[in-house]
Amino acid sequence: MLEVAIMIEGQNGLNWTRWQNIARLVEDAGFVGLYRSDHFTNMNPPDKDSLEFWVSLTWLASNTKRIEFGPLVTPLSFRHPALTARMAAAVDDLSGGRLMLGLGAGWQEREHHLFGFDLLDIKSRFDRFEEGLHVITGLLNSDTPLSFDGMFYQIREATLLPRPLRPGGPPILIGGVGPNRTPKLVAQFAHEWNAMFLTPEKFKEANERIDTALKEANRELTSVRRSMMTGCVFAADDIGLKQKLESRGRTLEELHQRGVVAGTAEAVREQLHELEDAGLERVMLQWLELDDLAGLEALAKAVL
Repeated sequence: MLEVAIMIEGQNGLNWTRWQNIARLVEDAGFVGLYRSDHFTNMNPPDKDSLEFWVSLTWLASNTKRIEFGPLVTPLSFRHPALTARMAAAVDDLSGGRLMLGLGAGWQEREHHLFGFDLLDIKSRFDRFEEGLHVITGLLNSDTPLSFDGMFYQIREATLLPRPLRPGGPPILIGGVGPNRTPKLVAQFAHEWNAMFLTPEKFKEANERIDTALKEANRELTSVRRSMMTGCVFAADDIGLKQKLESRGRTLEELHQRGVVAGTAEAVREQLHELEDAGLERVMLQWLELDDLAGLEALAKAVL
């Protein structure tokens, strides 16, 4: 059965009050998990509240009991892999083993420019990402000191203490739909692959590339969970849906073509069933209206 979680864009006005309200509702309403982006600011101005990512997860670990959670995704372009591994292991232990560690290469140029981080060209960015994956998985998995001599990262007899309570620490999620490097990195490092904004047909194609990479790496196909983060435009009735579509300046058909789950309850359920038939195991529905708790609760009643 397809699992339904919620995803929040943390750079779009997230503060403590909103985060706490959303987290409590997601837990109480029955969603399987709560995920959020890790950005310092928006891709385009104006800047809005952007609650610090790992601090927010520390609160979540201590103040929820059931839901799984994690980054979609935390970029290694401004998070050093050694520090990321340490924070992730600690937060996972604090939560009783509910963190999924989503990792990415970084992409948003504006935040890197504003805060002084080097994004690099795409090839170098992914070379750095691959090195970071070696460092993170090495620190999480190894009970003995780790050394790593790369172009971007050098680790010298480093040990992660205390050791993670879960053997190997929190499982790794790698996001992306690129046809070349992403499937190979998923097959080498990941426990979950996360796609973004795909129709059922496009998801099935991308999913088959993950299958091929897993077979080439001699891994079981079931060893990697298949998930997707996508937009969600939901309203309880046709009037509310019309208002949301007008505010976005798009038709329902245009949203569906972009892979967005959109409509009233019956239409949303039908789209989720189609994604499940295409091989999707978990969907993270992007909820942009951070103060619309009533709408989020109505969504839960419609799809769970």
